[in-house]
Amino acid sequence: MILTVTLNTALDVTYHVRALRPHTSHRVTEVTERPGGKGLNVARVLAALGHEVTATGFAGGATGRSLKDQLAHSPGIVDALIPVEGVTRRTVAVVDDSTGDATQLNEPGPEITPEDWSAFLTTYEELVRSASAVALCGSLPPGVPVGAYARLVRTARTSGLPVLLDTSGEPLRRGVAARPDIVKPNADELAELTGSHEPLRAAQDARRRGAHTVVASLGAEGLLAVTAQGRWRAAPPRRVRGNPTGAGDAAVAGLLSGLVEHLPWPDRLTRAVALSTATVLAPVAGEFDRRTYEELLEQVTVTGEATAA
Repeated sequence: MILTVTLNTALDVTYHVRALRPHTSHRVTEVTERPGGKGLNVARVLAALGHEVTATGFAGGATGRSLKDQLAHSPGIVDALIPVEGVTRRTVAVVDDSTGDATQLNEPGPEITPEDWSAFLTTYEELVRSASAVALCGSLPPGVPVGAYARLVRTARTSGLPVLLDTSGEPLRRGVAARPDIVKPNADELAELTGSHEPLRAAQDARRRGAHTVVASLGAEGLLAVTAQGRWRAAPPRRVRGNPTGAGDAAVAGLLSGLVEHLPWPDRLTRAVALSTATVLAPVAGEFDRRTYEELLEQVTVTGEATAA
């Protein structure tokens, strides 16, 4: 079982409009709702790949009930979300169908009380005992300690559980110091962490700060991985137009599934880039175009070299 943690869950609402123009009214051509937050997107992709997944985090209020109702109809995912009094946030993506660009509006999360956090920690400590790997994903809702991910990384590593961290800002800085197995920042998050805007130099710096492996998202250029076994770049064969929301989460699912399947790094990166690109062509986050994914597995380019033993 793979465990995904989404402390700041959301109900993802996606609007499609023919063309997005400021200061005007728009007719929405399509609306979709899905359980969201980075870790839940990761969970849905992992389940679609055939992995057993347990999802934990927080959910509350009418939005949280709607999220849990929809999650109950997501095959392959066990719901271990902790109920809270606060109201789960919504995130709204407005997709401009004329360009494929998406504009994201993220509400603040619910206030998490010390009692809520204590209940979560108890559940998390129980779940890691039966997990094969854990993904810690996304922002922290109000009330959660800024060092939360560092604590969760240490708990997982004490249990001998490989852990992937995908967050930003101060939670990322503190989490890296706890020595996660993999961190997956985008280029901006990596630059904020290290002060360097050169991805390779920044990834090497992040490893010195504690991360065993750094996999940096470089947008349409693919992924850069700096590991103890070597360094590689993986790139899709072409740029695609669509909704990029959740593409990074699909990459996390590719990396994590490759980890538990003991794939070599080039194959993990191939899967991650293929999933990420195929997600851009799907209508909502947490889904991917399977035909495109399978085609891209043969087309992703991986360059680099392994470290000499």
